[in-house]
Amino acid sequence: MDSAVLQARHQRTHLPEHAELAALAQTRTDLDNQVRDARVAVEDLTAEQLKADADVELVKARRIRDQERIDQGLITNPKDLERMQHELVSLERRIAVLEDEELDVMERLEQAQGLLDSLLAQLAAVDERGRALVAVRDEQLARLDAALAESERERVLLVGDLPDELIALYDRLREAKDGVGAAELRARQCAGCRLTLDNHELAQIKARPSDEVIRCEECQRILVRTSESGL
Repeated sequence: MDSAVLQARHQRTHLPEHAELAALAQTRTDLDNQVRDARVAVEDLTAEQLKADADVELVKARRIRDQERIDQGLITNPKDLERMQHELVSLERRIAVLEDEELDVMERLEQAQGLLDSLLAQLAAVDERGRALVAVRDEQLARLDAALAESERERVLLVGDLPDELIALYDRLREAKDGVGAAELRARQCAGCRLTLDNHELAQIKARPSDEVIRCEECQRILVRTSESGL
């Protein structure tokens, strides 16, 4: 029973889901940091695009205003008219430059938004995997907890008919021997320390009463004799 309890406790603390959940937590932290940086980049580029749009519209509005003044014949002085015509040419060049800058910002914003969307999708996948692992882990823990509880109930029933001195010895040994106070003598070998007994030792054990407590010479655990002991 001790070995079953130890195995269940070991499994409880060494479930593969624990390691994967820890790895997922680190992955999520890394993704969170990347998402934060990507959001900042998108926000900065969005502001930059708004400014580029405004700059283009401002220059276009000035070009329209000057062209309307010329078309309406409001500029009568030849020198002023020539100056304004040159200014219109400059405004056209300025608009072309600003529109190129605007396009560049739009492309960089599209790339930044694409990266952010990809990171958010990865984050959602990590969260979905995490939820699935938690469900599996909790199911495994419930199963192991039930097994441990059943082992404890069986132990209570078993120790009810045993002498107090034997129970006290067993509990001391279990505490000192990594939770295993008794071990089967199986095929001439102690299941606790794996010591193989020689023929002389086996003969001595065989000659002793079946209700006498036998201890392993090597690990001092209580040896439990069974039909498979090799006696």
